[in-house]
Amino acid sequence: MKLKTAHIQNYRSIRDTGVFEIEAAKTILVGPNEAGKTAVLQALQQINPPKGIKRFDALRDYPRAKYNDISTKKVDPKNVPVATVTFTLDEDDLAALPESMRGITGYSFTRYIANNASHFLIGAPALPTVGAIRKDAVRLAAHVDGRTPVAEGAAPSTVQAESLNSLLQEWRDENVLSNELSSALKQWVDRLVAHADDSEDVRIERLLAAFSIAGDRSAALEALDKRIPVFVLFSNYFRVRPLIHLGLLADRLDSNILDDEQYDYGNKCLLQLLGFTARDLSDLGKAPEPPANQPQALQAFRDQLDKRKYQLNAASVQLTNEIRSVWKPSSTRPEADRLRLDADGQYLKVVVEDELGVEIELDQRSEGFQWLVSFFVVFFAEAADKHENAILLLDEPGMSLHALKQREFRETITKLAAKNQTIYTTHSPFLVGPNELDYVRVVELNDRNVGTKVHTTITSSDPAALLPLQEALGYDLAQSLFAQERNLVLEGLTDEWYLEGVAGLLADSGEVKLNDKIALVTADSAGKVVYFATILHAHKLKVAALLDSDNAGDAAAKQDTLVHKLGQKSILRTKDYASGVAKAEIEDLLRDTLPIIARDQLGWDIVDQAAQQSGRPLVDIFSGVTGFSKYKLAKAFLRWTRDNNASSLSRTERSAWTKLITAINAALK
Repeated sequence: MKLKTAHIQNYRSIRDTGVFEIEAAKTILVGPNEAGKTAVLQALQQINPPKGIKRFDALRDYPRAKYNDISTKKVDPKNVPVATVTFTLDEDDLAALPESMRGITGYSFTRYIANNASHFLIGAPALPTVGAIRKDAVRLAAHVDGRTPVAEGAAPSTVQAESLNSLLQEWRDENVLSNELSSALKQWVDRLVAHADDSEDVRIERLLAAFSIAGDRSAALEALDKRIPVFVLFSNYFRVRPLIHLGLLADRLDSNILDDEQYDYGNKCLLQLLGFTARDLSDLGKAPEPPANQPQALQAFRDQLDKRKYQLNAASVQLTNEIRSVWKPSSTRPEADRLRLDADGQYLKVVVEDELGVEIELDQRSEGFQWLVSFFVVFFAEAADKHENAILLLDEPGMSLHALKQREFRETITKLAAKNQTIYTTHSPFLVGPNELDYVRVVELNDRNVGTKVHTTITSSDPAALLPLQEALGYDLAQSLFAQERNLVLEGLTDEWYLEGVAGLLADSGEVKLNDKIALVTADSAGKVVYFATILHAHKLKVAALLDSDNAGDAAAKQDTLVHKLGQKSILRTKDYASGVAKAEIEDLLRDTLPIIARDQLGWDIVDQAAQQSGRPLVDIFSGVTGFSKYKLAKAFLRWTRDNNASSLSRTERSAWTKLITAINAALK
């Protein structure tokens, strides 16, 4: 079961985020402070939170400006939705359903502010109406009544017709069959089966099939409800402390007066993972060893100590293995050789043993390593035995790391997401990869009266919301400028997406391969190509440029500086590869495929126009479509490449791109 979409309403700063898509692996929420990113995660967790997590409280969680509606009972909290999600189902999920329900396409679940819930099946067979089964039921009743023996001269039997009327007397034809009515009608039909002849078999099967739908739907809902993933929320505040005084922690927990609930939360989870309470470990640390002349008491004491030792050891091994699997993915050795949990009297210690055998307290290791240890402790404790069916909600992970370390840590999150669907918030440009823009959802709060909004597409009226993305792209651009000897300057980001996408398809098919040593540099516009080319050329690097053949591209191609620096052979024009389109842009190299993608994914149908106006640039044709953007079109193409190969392109397109990539390789050989 995978989370597909989410919709948050009526929660703190959130009035209505709108429905936003969730990626199958990881989804990144970016936005400025106070935009509502954490609130989105907190609301999502309530879909299926771990045991012990505080549930919704209308007084605290309902938007304050609207709370008077609840206090005056204008609004019933049981009718106020907060978190609505949809799931896609895998083969195991479908196998757990009644056979008649295995064609459903999804599952939806809603949690309300009063903590009640509702759910429904997406694409399930519709419940039949009373009117749809009434005729068959009446005829079956008449058939059985007609076969019922009666005394000579007596009126024909109407027992079954009356019984049916009794069942349906409060139901109108437009009412759907409830589970209760379906069950009662099924029992009624079952009683008549023995009295009906073979001519009624088809009618009986039709009725029983209709009556089974409601029961099958209920059984399917019950099965899927039990399979909903646990939503584990992890915050930077949930830290495991390197040294825990068990007696003091036990006193705070027993009195329910914590110095700082968030401070103790990681430690509580650690004890939960170990299977002990703080009081158990504390009492064991204070208990004197029984006298040697009491062997039974001595054995019981020894068993208790061994149990503590073995459980600490098992937890140490589990945490070590998990941390090794994701920490420092680029390194040939783990940072920590072993994580150890030791109980010594009244103290529980968390130490790291390095490859030299030196023991160091956890708080002396890097912040990122401490975060990861704390995360796994909370994750294993909260998800219990449902680790493989848990969704991770990470609030600002890795913020204490150095910028370059955050870039490495991004790969750590990717490894986590390979096993557990992950949603995380961030302000950092280094936790958003340049190839991860599809995973980004922009969160903004521009008007308190409107509340928090979540945008599936990268769009926002608040520049601060997009700042991490701009910084991420800017940093990668700056780093890429001088990293490679061979550089191809492109007009914009969508040009890079098209080139990388098609080059990947053609390389996989063995037709042509773009030189791996060529760096793709985006200049943001045709006019800026000359500046990038000049800087790169000044560093004695090989440079070529790919320009559209529109007016802006023509103007750039004619700049004396560009021609002087690169030479005509290194200035590639799209019109030379898009046959028949004089003002061709890069989209015209996919003239057969893009209209179909736009129609199927975005609802922009220009297929006939593109065929009829073969000499007109494709972007010009698209410009007449309401809501058109080159970014949306390119993003749709990237999604398309995930499920298709080079053979899905037309022969003309493959030929054009093969020639273009060959020319790029030649210009930068």
